[in-house]
Amino acid sequence: MFAIGEFARLARITVKTLRYYDEAGLLKPARVDRETGYRSYKASQLPRLNRILVLKELGFSLERVAALVNEGISASEMQGMLRLRRAEQQSKIEEESSRLAAIEHMIEEISREGAPLEVVIKESTPNWIVSVRDAIQSYPEIGRLYPEVYSQLGAQAASGTPIAIWHSTENKSSDIEAEAGVLFDAPITVTGRLQCYQLPVARVASYVHHGSFEQFKSVYDRLTRWMEESGLRPCGPCREIYLQIGNPVRQDDTSYVTEIQFPVEKSK
Repeated sequence: MFAIGEFARLARITVKTLRYYDEAGLLKPARVDRETGYRSYKASQLPRLNRILVLKELGFSLERVAALVNEGISASEMQGMLRLRRAEQQSKIEEESSRLAAIEHMIEEISREGAPLEVVIKESTPNWIVSVRDAIQSYPEIGRLYPEVYSQLGAQAASGTPIAIWHSTENKSSDIEAEAGVLFDAPITVTGRLQCYQLPVARVASYVHHGSFEQFKSVYDRLTRWMEESGLRPCGPCREIYLQIGNPVRQDDTSYVTEIQFPVEKSK
């Protein structure tokens, strides 16, 4: 038998941790003195304690650790759980790597241009979109598609947020596949050329631009460079969500606020 202090030294943990594991039902002492309350442990309890410590180190919650050590799961079941945990940890590593690359890029942006491009990697919102899609001959020409959307929506349009989706993957001077629409929190019944569907959730590089549409060329060039240097690449149509816009729309209005979203994936 070992006193609690001796057993703690053998396991290289604190007495406080052993007491906590006792209270949590993870590792009960082999004996508790009725008069003094002193806890004693056996060497045969070390394997169970080691398994607890390993599972805790792997990131399992104490509740899950308790279930694993108490249920006596098989080696194959343990392997399956560890593979799942490995996948979760790998995902976290990739997320942190993307954040680290973004930080490094921001440092470079500050030194190169004086002001960083503040891009956020996030999950897009699964909004519903009412839209019309057509080929246009220049980017500003998308403006001619919105009256068709707004005329059918009527008063409902006031509760939505205008959006443009660019389905042409490269910068083109003509035959640009464009989609003009309005975002809503719920579906809306439409007819004719209009469509209503739920935008798929995507992992996006999001940048909020404060300024005119005339600045978009420079903004998109910097965003493209940011993605390349961050180890990311576009994997879906670019979205422009117009958070603040005038009526009538002007290309040179610097009061506009636009969120630009690029669905992204890691470069291969």
